[in-house]
Amino acid sequence: MYPLNWGSQGVEAKLASLCAEAVDALKSGHNILIITDRRLNREHVAIPALLALSAIHQHLVREGLRTTAGLVVETGSARETHHFAVLAGFGAEAVHPYLALETLTAMHAELPGDLSAEKAIYNYIKAIGKGLSKIMSKMGISTYMSYCGAQIFEAIGLKPELVEKYFSGTATQIGGIGVFEVAEEAVRLHKAAFGNDPVLARMLDAGGEYAWRTRGEEHMWTPDAIAKLQHSARSGKFETYKEYAQIINDQSRRHMTLRGLFEFRLDPARAIPLDQVEPASAIVKRFATGAMSLGSISTEAHSTLAVAMNRIGGKSNTGEGGEDKNRYRNELRGIPIAQGTKVSEVIGADVVEADYELQAGDSLRSRIKQVASGRFGVTTEYLVSADQVQIKMAQGAKPGEGGQLPGGKVSDYIGKLRHSVPGVGLISPPPHHDIYSIEDLAQLIHDLKNVASTASISVKLVSEVGVGTVAAGVAKAKADHVVIAGHDGGTGASPWSSIKHAGTPWELGLAETQQTLVLNRLRGRIRVQADGQMKTGRDVVIAGLLGADEVGFATAPLVAEGCIMMRKCHLNTCPVGVATQDPVLRRKFQGRPEHVVNFFFFVAEEARQIMAQLGIRKFDDLIGRADLLDTRKGIEHWKARGLDFSRLLHQPDAPAEVARYQVELQDHGLDRALDVKLIEKARPALEKGEKVRIMQDARNVNRTVGAMLSGELIRHHPDGLADNTVFVQMEGTGGQSFGAFLARGITLYLIGDANDYTGKGLSGGRVVVRPSLDFRGDAAKNIIVGNTVLYGATEGEAFFRGVAGERFAVRLSGASAVVEGTGDHGCEYMTGGTVVVLGKTGRNFAAGMSGGIAYVFDEDGQFSKRCNQTMVALERMLPAAEQTATQDPAIFHCGQTDEVQLRRLIEDHYRWTGSLRAREILDHWEASLSRFLKVFPHEYRRALGELNARNETAATIAKARESDKPTVKA
Repeated sequence: MYPLNWGSQGVEAKLASLCAEAVDALKSGHNILIITDRRLNREHVAIPALLALSAIHQHLVREGLRTTAGLVVETGSARETHHFAVLAGFGAEAVHPYLALETLTAMHAELPGDLSAEKAIYNYIKAIGKGLSKIMSKMGISTYMSYCGAQIFEAIGLKPELVEKYFSGTATQIGGIGVFEVAEEAVRLHKAAFGNDPVLARMLDAGGEYAWRTRGEEHMWTPDAIAKLQHSARSGKFETYKEYAQIINDQSRRHMTLRGLFEFRLDPARAIPLDQVEPASAIVKRFATGAMSLGSISTEAHSTLAVAMNRIGGKSNTGEGGEDKNRYRNELRGIPIAQGTKVSEVIGADVVEADYELQAGDSLRSRIKQVASGRFGVTTEYLVSADQVQIKMAQGAKPGEGGQLPGGKVSDYIGKLRHSVPGVGLISPPPHHDIYSIEDLAQLIHDLKNVASTASISVKLVSEVGVGTVAAGVAKAKADHVVIAGHDGGTGASPWSSIKHAGTPWELGLAETQQTLVLNRLRGRIRVQADGQMKTGRDVVIAGLLGADEVGFATAPLVAEGCIMMRKCHLNTCPVGVATQDPVLRRKFQGRPEHVVNFFFFVAEEARQIMAQLGIRKFDDLIGRADLLDTRKGIEHWKARGLDFSRLLHQPDAPAEVARYQVELQDHGLDRALDVKLIEKARPALEKGEKVRIMQDARNVNRTVGAMLSGELIRHHPDGLADNTVFVQMEGTGGQSFGAFLARGITLYLIGDANDYTGKGLSGGRVVVRPSLDFRGDAAKNIIVGNTVLYGATEGEAFFRGVAGERFAVRLSGASAVVEGTGDHGCEYMTGGTVVVLGKTGRNFAAGMSGGIAYVFDEDGQFSKRCNQTMVALERMLPAAEQTATQDPAIFHCGQTDEVQLRRLIEDHYRWTGSLRAREILDHWEASLSRFLKVFPHEYRRALGELNARNETAATIAKARESDKPTVKA
């Protein structure tokens, strides 16, 4: 606190005083310091809590006293999760949000439900705690004390001098306001609070941080902009589009984006006639829609985007939700869509609620197939049908988080596509569960290129400081394409807490990526796409000038097909049928491919007009020409004057012959893969479906064995082949990704051992690994396969005679597996399938497990201590007769008793591997059964019960309708 009459200039003196007081307090024997703004009044203004905290924290660090002090912040400004996260990140051991708690106490009676003040406060604190846990998990931080003072933030719009003095070590790229401007903002807020404004006398400011409000915070998507865009898209009037573009592009007063502060360096002498610029039909081929999954948005919205993008030669993105094979299978067989065919005739009448006719040659296939951290719906056929496979390392809305779909959006159809249980919410593991290093990413790129050899491989990164270095690593890892996603990307599924304060503007990340790739002579090997709230042709041109070959759009095409930005996507209540799975609401969908096509051609036409003014004939000539951008002259806003874009607009010092855009293709080395030999030997099976037996040595230098063979098989037989049609017996050591994406009909039988990622994405095939015949040890006590085995497996079988490494069966969603022991984190995020562990597990078993069943042989009686029981229950195994007599068959896994399923899998394990552990268990079955524990997810139990109740209700109604029909007598 300091006297208001000191003005904004008084802040530095008060901060210095606070730092000195903190040192004095510690030297006088105190060890907990409370930094509070509770005493502010009409005459005293509060320093922003974060600034005061960080100033004291940094000062104590410099004085060598920080470890002797506990810093507690008592502030009225902390309300939402991000506020607490920032305070913690800059040194607060504890936070007391007194105003938030007092507000809840005052309003608890008005809240829905019978809530006491204490319960309302408890719920709030619990929600903030969950939010902080979620943020920490994204960053790979396990404890609050590790997060405290970690400063894993980037400052946007703060002067380097301010950051260096009060937030030392925090990255800042573009400058901005200093400490006096920060104080000026606090003074203005203080004067508004204690002023005479009649609106604020009895009510709060309108706000509008998350949703547009009249007299509230400025938003790019205003009702006027939405109306203009939709009118232009539906009427096909370019003049109306220009009115929309004027609203978006005119940011001389509304400083909403960094690019809004740019202007083009126009030279009338360089301008060329519009007809000399490449046509809009060529430019639109550089456009892609964002990764909005089927599930987060409706079938109608998702398929309409796909049809539109295929008409213009662009690309639509599946998102991480999988794709209905009916949308692409006929196209891959060479069967075109005829004029007048309805969408429901392609996908299915039971799936489509808002139908319309297609044109001849239309396609509903999304050309970009996303493979996110969760592997939702990723099968061999899904990958083979792609023109581009995209690995989501991060995205603007949820960097490092992976996807999130509320249970209310997981309908029967969505559950089927994602190989999960309807009604159960889906949270993907963060990417580091699968990709620990750039080498792991290189392996995944190689895996995907093997199985989808005709597709390019893309990696999606979030814009943040250092993303250029990551992009360089991605290029060296042989990616063909990289996406730089901005912080303001939207989402059709996640809660609001996952949208704000994540990542930086794409302008920063894109410029850094372009500069770094050019300096490292890598830019010519990789295409770069910018993504994040692209809306107009001006945005497209600026993206090109900063280094983008392509541009991604998400929200804007959704608006073109009907979205009105209600911002209720995560609640499944979208009133226009765009972001909902509710069939009643989906019938209200009015979008058509023509609307989206019109929008993209308007954007391209606007971009052409700007290119003509700049004297640029081809988009390729535009890429990386940041010298054609300048900072907007005469910026009057007091907060914008300190911005410095020199780093962003810097041109790399590289010879002219160094490529500024993609000019060559990556060499993935597919011709050297072992699968080339396997495909030739398996030719009779691939072409005629005949049984084939192959003998082959296995070496750990053979990366991704089985993936290319599976891709080739699925191209000939989309449903796979009969079991064991292709039997490959190998001896030796399997390398990384042995049996990845193995298709139905193929069995890989390895005598030896295998490395990490064995059976990754298993898609119906069978992987068997047993020890070498020379091995004399106890298989049940020795590692036979590495870490992250069966990651994202959707179907098939795996039998491992020995122990698996860590993270066994992460995100398993349909396959069956038997193993004789696992490392830590087994069955993480599992959503379906069956796992049998015939020995010890590591700690944290079943974390995040929401579906499927695991049967664990509890040999030492300590499994309950190693199992994470947050989302699962441990149950004693019952004999089949007892289970049938005492339990409702509705909750039986796969409709069978546990004993029947368990015994069958162990018998199969013995048959395939000759396991002595399996033989011993089978020989003493009754005694062994009692030592098994069943890991049963709570959500799976609930969903099975609800599914059964729904089926019974439907059967009763059908029976009643049948009995009501009049009988016809002869």
